[in-house]
Amino acid sequence: MTLDRWIALAFITLCCIYGYAAFFTMDDQLPPILRRNPVWPSTFPKILTVLGLIAGFVILFGSKRAAGDAKKDGAIDLTRLGNYHVGQALALIALMVAYAFTLRPFGFVGATISFLLIGSLVLGERRFHIMIPVAAIAAVSIWYLVQEVLGIFLRPWPAMFM
Repeated sequence: MTLDRWIALAFITLCCIYGYAAFFTMDDQLPPILRRNPVWPSTFPKILTVLGLIAGFVILFGSKRAAGDAKKDGAIDLTRLGNYHVGQALALIALMVAYAFTLRPFGFVGATISFLLIGSLVLGERRFHIMIPVAAIAAVSIWYLVQEVLGIFLRPWPAMFM
């Protein structure tokens, strides 16, 4: 089995676990008054589960490439894995984990600005006069949309300032 099919199988497994949580565990904790609503908090996760399963099964059971086909330019060559930017990818994954851990102590705005600045540095961007305003505008805009438009409380600043 090729690498893309193994990844599709792992993705299907992840979608099944996510779907179990969406279909069977999220709705049990709703208060009775919210059970009358046409859209529940689990509606979007249910849609994501179904779409993810469809995409995974299409990749898993899709047509195979012929053995004689030449590799395309965008295909991943596992024999040359060292030539890819694996270090950058691992650094971004570690940065995402650090972002999750710094959301409470730094607040949403501080953690998001830090994540965007360090992430762009990892990817090779060096124009600080562009990076800093873009990161600040993006973080504050997303905070405003989540806090004011959606009405979901999101602590913008560290706890010591609030």
